[in-house]
Amino acid sequence: MEPHDAWNRIRVELRATVGERTYGLWLEPLRCDGLEDGALRLSGPPEVSAWAADRLADVIQRAVTDVLGEGVSVRILGGEPATRRPPTKAGDDDAGTEALNPKYNFEQFVIGASNRLAHAASLSVAELPAQAYNPLFIYGPPGLGKTHLLHSIGNYVRSFGAGLTVRYTTVEAFTNEFVSALGGSPSGKHDFKRRFRGVDVLLIDDIQFLERKAATEQELFHTFNALYDAGSQLVITSDRTPSDLAQLEDRLRERFQAGLVTDIGRPDYATRLAILRKRAVHDGIAIDERALAEIATSVASNVRALEGALIRVVAYASLTGSQPTPALAAEVIERLGLRSRRAATPTIERIQEAICAYFSVSREELLSRSRAHRLAWPRHVAIYLARELTDHSLPVIGREFGGRDHSTVLNACKRAAAHLAADPGAYSAVERLTADLRAPTS
Repeated sequence: MEPHDAWNRIRVELRATVGERTYGLWLEPLRCDGLEDGALRLSGPPEVSAWAADRLADVIQRAVTDVLGEGVSVRILGGEPATRRPPTKAGDDDAGTEALNPKYNFEQFVIGASNRLAHAASLSVAELPAQAYNPLFIYGPPGLGKTHLLHSIGNYVRSFGAGLTVRYTTVEAFTNEFVSALGGSPSGKHDFKRRFRGVDVLLIDDIQFLERKAATEQELFHTFNALYDAGSQLVITSDRTPSDLAQLEDRLRERFQAGLVTDIGRPDYATRLAILRKRAVHDGIAIDERALAEIATSVASNVRALEGALIRVVAYASLTGSQPTPALAAEVIERLGLRSRRAATPTIERIQEAICAYFSVSREELLSRSRAHRLAWPRHVAIYLARELTDHSLPVIGREFGGRDHSTVLNACKRAAAHLAADPGAYSAVERLTADLRAPTS
């Protein structure tokens, strides 16, 4: 077989193995310069050749072996591997790699409007550790896919990272290991540092639970600095933005904000339906498309609840010898109380209307720059409720309140919270407003 014909077949193999994005960035620019002394010679732009030789050499070699046989090696001209920390010894990263769930990968992650940026950033980080966004901070309510993305990054790097080491941990596990190291043998703390500071990619889940753990927070700060200085990638998840983690030290919050901060929101109907379809195909579930639509319409809170509803509907159908029809799905969802309450999350406009009606002010006055007390307090309450009752970020809330910046929004929230804590009457009034705004409709 001619070398160029062989290279075309090898490229097909590589495209299928690494995916379109990685292939387009790092493999498509490579060209075949011929076969010499049992080695397939490839070349490309210097930065591409170096990265491909450093990170994808094993993947390329496997594809070459599949097409040309065991006796042919690969030589990427101008592709001397970049210098980086030597790989850890066999067994050093066992706990970190075993903690990764192989079911959580980018192929199984359903992309929608609410998670598109978080997915794109995670994929970029997996393909280019410590070169794309470092650190990457992903925040959002529970059950929307943050942990899925962490595991996807880890699994991708483990498969295509050419020896890069990965460790996934939760804050709880990190804390437990740290406490155990402090109370163990003299070498315990050294071993702990080696496990967490001697990796190329560190994935930390649920960073919000670090609040009020002073000793662990200090250790994580030093771990963060050691990894960052060594050119390692850090990815962190939380249920809140870094600025909202008020109990963490400023220096740690500043580290989190130094990279890319992105959010995951609740999936819309189309995304929920796509998630159910993919889960049904993955698990080999035969279910009526209309039943999937019923579940997607009824369960809107998060992905975890959505998949749980699918499992319950299918299990009920199996146990009763029924077919998972739309009617059965509706019955199971109603019986188990799985149906999401619609309009439980009010819009910012709805909150503003409620505040204007309650305090007898106009919308123009509410959004104005006036600091008169009769307007300032209603405005603080409206901003406070927008932050508490919606998933919008501080900048978005600020834009909806007359183009105010995020620091002004945060200050309004703090003032409202302090007033509510000191004034029972104001607290009762805001409680009634909250109940009205959260009142569900079927």
